[in-house]
Amino acid sequence: MADPKGFLKITERETAKRRPVPVRILDWKEVYDPSEKSVITRQASRCMDCGVAFCHHGCPLGNLIPEWNDLTWKGEGRAAIDRLHATNNFPEFTGLLCPAPCESSCVLGINQPAVTIKQIENSIIEDAWSEGWVEPKPPTRLTGKTVAVVGSGPAGLAAAQQLTRAGHTVAVYERDDRIGGLLRYGIPDFKMEKRRLEQRLRQMRDEGTRFRAGVEIGVDIAWDELRARYDAVVIASGSTVPRELDIPGRDLDGVHFAMEFLVESNRAVAGDQVPNQISAEGKHVIVIGGGDTGADCIGTSHRQGALSVTNLAIGKRPGEIRSTGQPWPTTPTLFEVSTSHEEGGERTFLASTVEFLRNDAGEVRALRVAETEYLPDGSRVPKSGSEREIPADLVLIAMGFTGPERASLEQQTGVRFTKRGAIERDGSYQTAEPGVFVAGDAGRGQSLIVWAIAEGRAAAAEVDQYLMGETFLPAPVKPTDMAIAV
Repeated sequence: MADPKGFLKITERETAKRRPVPVRILDWKEVYDPSEKSVITRQASRCMDCGVAFCHHGCPLGNLIPEWNDLTWKGEGRAAIDRLHATNNFPEFTGLLCPAPCESSCVLGINQPAVTIKQIENSIIEDAWSEGWVEPKPPTRLTGKTVAVVGSGPAGLAAAQQLTRAGHTVAVYERDDRIGGLLRYGIPDFKMEKRRLEQRLRQMRDEGTRFRAGVEIGVDIAWDELRARYDAVVIASGSTVPRELDIPGRDLDGVHFAMEFLVESNRAVAGDQVPNQISAEGKHVIVIGGGDTGADCIGTSHRQGALSVTNLAIGKRPGEIRSTGQPWPTTPTLFEVSTSHEEGGERTFLASTVEFLRNDAGEVRALRVAETEYLPDGSRVPKSGSEREIPADLVLIAMGFTGPERASLEQQTGVRFTKRGAIERDGSYQTAEPGVFVAGDAGRGQSLIVWAIAEGRAAAAEVDQYLMGETFLPAPVKPTDMAIAV
């Protein structure tokens, strides 16, 4: 284990330093400075190597957290990345983007601040890339079987890498012009620079995975044609249909879904020409929705030069400590200040949207909101008489997603959908269409990146079993183990 007395000697959490707000909002570089080696070593020493490591309870991937904490403390970085890669294909993604449910389950967190697991994970993979320890792992033999993966987000990439390493010939199809899905166009560079995605894609290409960007399945290639070409298909297209806000004035110019705004911004940052780009420059911006996507819109608006940013959430402000109804080791709902919130703007809770108001040009000029009232049955409604107006030149709807796009699947396949809008699958990730599997948000519903990677890995094992009659690929999670997140 790490230092047997480390948690007694070091009782404080030390996290990576963030670049000063006035500096970082002038560019699109990552918010965090590289972690100091001494800080990482001290934090790793706090891990207690618990008899029952509840950090595993919080991690869908089953990351071997006490093991690589111990190796980090001992300075054995090469061994640490081997243990980390044993369960996680892309620790640089989770180390930057995962909300770290493992830390909520840390046993030390019962009476001390939890070990900085996420920061240690990120430092391990950073060292591994800089030292050249991340190398392609092409298969030693080919099976002669072919697999198509539809979607190149974290679930699709994880499934593709596992299946390629098992010896199958894998092609990843992506309808956008570049590979990466949400990692490419949904995540701003200030959270994760795209160089990290590119270096991982290079590794996958060297292993033999084939990528087909700019191809939309169901349009450019029919689903039945794809199924005929390949021995198996994995759908990992994500949950991309945004939740609508159906109130008067929704059709006004200046009211957009969050992902429209973020995709155009990411394209512009990548150097693309984006005609008529949705921009926050010189505007009063309202972001509706208090989740991660909303926070990404806030940080992007600051960098684009917004005059003001207001973030509205319909519910109550969460508490700053665990409630009795969310005891350890569950992941609690807490009030959090993201790096984007640090950069400015106003956050308003108990805010129910009522109407978008227009100016003479047919553009949004303000949003009418009211205080949220909770009824005895738990429903939420605008409180009568509490209405007020908030000036707005740009409104971004970041209220989550309801499921994958269904049209071509319904028209061209026998795939079925759940009541929640996700693609229905059995305990082996297989849909009603034989040989067609589904992984990630497309089958689970809107969720976390760590779940997407876990499902991609698990679905790959099921595909390998389907094709070969046996599998040696690890399968960290089963669909029946999960509650769909919405």
